Amino acid sequence: MRIYGPNGTTPAAQGTTARRSGGSEFSLPDPAATTESRAATTPKPAATIDALLALQGIEEDPTERRKRSVQRGRSALDVLDDLKIALLSGNFDPSTVTRLRTAAADLKSSSGDAGLDAVLSEIELRVEVELAKAGHY
Repeated sequence: MRIYGPNGTTPAAQGTTARRSGGSEFSLPDPAATTESRAATTPKPAATIDALLALQGIEEDPTERRKRSVQRGRSALDVLDDLKIALLSGNFDPSTVTRLRTAAADLKSSSGDAGLDAVLSEIELRVEVELAKAGHY
């Protein structure tokens, strides 16, 4: 009969044999000799952030996904308004282009609602046009 360690993956460390000084005397093995010297392992991290996002997407409520998509669309429109105001006032700021790129990347995900996705794709197109024009400034 074999006895395995506490996690069942490795055999338990072999203890020293009990010392017998007499015929029927019982003694316990030395506890220092039987302790396992196994290093503790750390949990393995997720391979990529995409794996974590995929896990979050599994339990995502459709209404929450729609709300986040609406928020991303609104923030993209806000950046477009900021760009318009900056261009009209003559105070073009290159950080606005960076914000436009971020907004364009955020608009790529689907909301699950066909009508909302159509509106978001139009906003994304407008953001991409403004990014192309900003390359000439």
